[in-house]
Formats: sequence, structure tokens, C-alpha cells
Amino acid sequence: MAQYVILIYENESDYATLSPEGYGQVMDAHNRFAEEVVARGGKIAGGNALQGTDTATSIRGDVVTDGPFVETKEALGGFYLIEADDLDQAIKIAGMVPAQFGGVEVRPVAVFPEG
Repeated sequence: MAQYVILIYENESDYATLSPEGYGQVMDAHNRFAEEVVARGGKIAGGNALQGTDTATSIRGDVVTDGPFVETKEALGGFYLIEADDLDQAIKIAGMVPAQFGGVEVRPVAVFPEG
């Protein structure tokens, strides 16, 4: 199986106004997603949610600044590292990721020759 990263981009401000019940629903959706991946023959090899962009530190050369590189409506909020048979299966799995405030991006993990 090949590895793919599913990057979750969402609007952070939507989470700022989310009720505790709404947040619970989001978490429940992610738990169901994990169960569905296995049911469809894939595997979650890792992943995590990220703290908000207000906690980011950016580095360009020798310049260190607080915050992300660019202002954007949707920010990287988390990721899943999955194993799938091929890109088609990875795309199907990515389509199930609960990202109600944005969307996802799928990227194959680079494989380098040993040597």
C-alpha cells in the first residue's frame, strides 16, 4: 500500500463560534471517518489536529515571525496519514473527511530510493 497525506484546510473563525455540542459533533464525525477508512480497506497510519494559526511561528531564512506566512481564509488545521491501494482509493477516502468549514487536499508521500 502507498501512503498519502490528507491535509484539512478549514476556516478557523467557524470553530471560534462553534458551540460545545457542535464541536462534539465534529469530533464524532472524525471518529466515524476513522471507522469508515478501515471498512473501505484503507488504514490510518497517523494524523493530528493542529493548534490555530495564532500559535504559528514562521521562518524565512534567518527571520523568525509570529504567525503564518500568508493571510488566508482557510488554514491547515490537521492531517491524516493514510495507506491506500492507489490514488483513486486515497481520493475516495479523502472525500469522507469531515471538513464542514473548508476542504481537503490529498498528496502522495514521496518515496526516495535507498542508497
